[in-house]
Amino acid sequence: MSRAAELAATLQEIDSLAVVAHDNPDPDCLASALALETIAEREGVDRTAIVYGGEISHQQNRAFVQVLEIDVREADGVDFGEYDSVAFVDHAGPASRVGADLEPTIVVDHHPGTEREAAFSDVRTGYGATATILVEYCLELSIPFSSRLASALLFALHRERLDFVREPTIREYEAALAVYPEADLEVLEGLYGAAFTPETIDAIGRAIASRERRGSALVASAGRTTETDALPQAADYLLNVEGVDTVLVYGVTDSTIRLSARSIDPRIHVGKAVERAYGDLGAVGGHHDMAGGRITLGLFAAEVDDDRLLALAGERVAGRFFAELGLA
Repeated sequence: MSRAAELAATLQEIDSLAVVAHDNPDPDCLASALALETIAEREGVDRTAIVYGGEISHQQNRAFVQVLEIDVREADGVDFGEYDSVAFVDHAGPASRVGADLEPTIVVDHHPGTEREAAFSDVRTGYGATATILVEYCLELSIPFSSRLASALLFALHRERLDFVREPTIREYEAALAVYPEADLEVLEGLYGAAFTPETIDAIGRAIASRERRGSALVASAGRTTETDALPQAADYLLNVEGVDTVLVYGVTDSTIRLSARSIDPRIHVGKAVERAYGDLGAVGGHHDMAGGRITLGLFAAEVDDDRLLALAGERVAGRFFAELGLA
């Protein structure tokens, strides 16, 4: 039995399903959740909901949800007791505060890390996007792609892998070709033109101004910000600096340090690098070329002012990362 057939068989035993995204979900996560919801409804699941924690702050992600009319619900307003099953998409639990206390029936992901026990678990670390896995499920189960679903999946595949030098596999190209005929390209063009918020521009500006370089590596601070999605945007932008092949951007949100790292150096597995540098401090990790995570500051955050907090965070964050790369 194929994995798609196993998923279908699992869904056929379910009456209601909460599809849980990771915190601050991106297009890969949201499109994958939409595809899983579509498959679930096709297999007779009576009631579904797509749920997320954190916030959707990236301007493209907000536009993605609004333009494609993806019905997503904030976790604080969801009673999980109303659903007999839970699915995790694009994460296996650690990337979601929502999923910490839930036992999933279904897990579909492409990130390396701790796997969760589930009746159906399909974690393919050799894939570049979770959306690729969902496209394959739909093809194997002969589920047609609506224009809305195809557009969501095609945009997700591009934003996760195909737009960047991030080791897309042949599977991402094949998945994109499969959904391309039904996708609304005018909608996708509009999503690419989504406007930056002033807060995002400010955060990226602070990262550019604060950058510290050693060798071909660079660390920058976005300062205190509510725009957590500005961190990966800043990291992608700073990776264009001449002679730089590895970037870490951090910022403070509430009582948490957020991290986003990128590398195009084939000798560096940036996911493992951040694990070694910060694994004892928080939930971090990622792929060969992209990684992220968060470090909780706890009561310490309330005991010092912002300037001192950012200075202390900068010393520790930058020092550990450069040391891990042998640039201390």
